[in-house]
Amino acid sequence: MTFNAFEQFQIIKLIPFSPFGLDLSLTNSSLFMLLALGFFYFLYYTNIKNGFITPTRWQSVIEIIYDVMYGVAKENIGAKAGKYFPFLFSLFVFIVILNVFGIVPYTFSPTAHIAVTFGLSLSIFIGVTLLGMVNYGANYFAMFMPAGSPLILAPFMIVIELVSHMAKAVSLGVRLAANITAGHILFAILSGFVWTMITAGGILAIASIFPLLIVFFITIIEMAVAFIQAYVFSLLTAIYISESEDLH
Repeated sequence: MTFNAFEQFQIIKLIPFSPFGLDLSLTNSSLFMLLALGFFYFLYYTNIKNGFITPTRWQSVIEIIYDVMYGVAKENIGAKAGKYFPFLFSLFVFIVILNVFGIVPYTFSPTAHIAVTFGLSLSIFIGVTLLGMVNYGANYFAMFMPAGSPLILAPFMIVIELVSHMAKAVSLGVRLAANITAGHILFAILSGFVWTMITAGGILAIASIFPLLIVFFITIIEMAVAFIQAYVFSLLTAIYISESEDLH
């Protein structure tokens, strides 16, 4: 059987369901997103809502994340941080859980698919754009023409600023999906290499300890990447919200 590192990203229909020609099937991707929501609900109601005076281990982790994300909201959004903090906190935890799922064998990481991450980033882009329009009306579009720019350059500046603004919707999702996908592919390739050496037997089975150690360290790195990418995604979201709240 030929090894294919991309098989782990295949979308599988678990429960086909297509009413009126609309495909609403339950896939492995949607299943793990539902599991992520369920896991988040479990963590919240067992460790935060019904928190103990002496924090449990999970409660301590959630409280650390709570403090970090509130700091992100406060530093970037300022006085209105409390208004958007619940969204940023939920977004961070949701993405972290999805990222970590992919590290566990025989699971699936939805954030490795650009359709999922782009859907998140596009939703955020539309949301912050509407927020800016609600806050500033037609003046919101003044951001596409930097102050002090020569009138003759207006058409070029507007196009450049518009493209730069719309690129946020793409870059936010592509960054997350690319990093998660690259890490999972590397992990799968090295794991397959280790398994081949072990099944070969003899001196190769003994020598497999070295690539096995590399796989172990890559797993640690993947855990760090799962948190870092979720943090970057949430941080950039906070910055975009700030730009819509405080027009520059």
